[in-house]
Amino acid sequence: METLIKKDTQTLRRELQNGQSETLKSRRGIIALSLVGIGAMAAVTLLQTGIVKHLPDPPLPDFDSDKVNSSDTAYALGVPDGALSLASLAANIPLASFGGEDRAETMPLVPLAAAAKASVEALVAGWYFYQMPAVEKKWCAYCIVGAAANVGIAALSLVEAKKAWQNLTGREEK
Repeated sequence: METLIKKDTQTLRRELQNGQSETLKSRRGIIALSLVGIGAMAAVTLLQTGIVKHLPDPPLPDFDSDKVNSSDTAYALGVPDGALSLASLAANIPLASFGGEDRAETMPLVPLAAAAKASVEALVAGWYFYQMPAVEKKWCAYCIVGAAANVGIAALSLVEAKKAWQNLTGREEK
């Protein structure tokens, strides 16, 4: 944390806005995919909380977003799953924005925590992806977008996590 405090705001801003490292490009991808997922989950949340009464679907017979998002599974945790997913995707943005270009070296636990979070969410998204055809017998286009975003975020988070792990353990890349 001391390294972060020593980094002045101008340096941090310059690195985040103009840095071209592989890890920063991955972090920007995480932010972009999080925003795409938020858009999809915002629509789901509007339906699940009664703000809208219908979500449009692709003109294909196996799509019924209203049915999938109004299922018992979608409310099993006591809160609509769309709202939980939206909040989780939103949390990726400050997590990906936190720290400068060298955070894998100076704060390796941050990218490792981000990768762990993203990996768990990708697994949960996979479980939900299974639920659609197996339990509900229908697909939700918004959920597919959200699941794809979560899988992409997990994959991108591994780029920096690998570097952070190597720095934390003192192992060099082979």
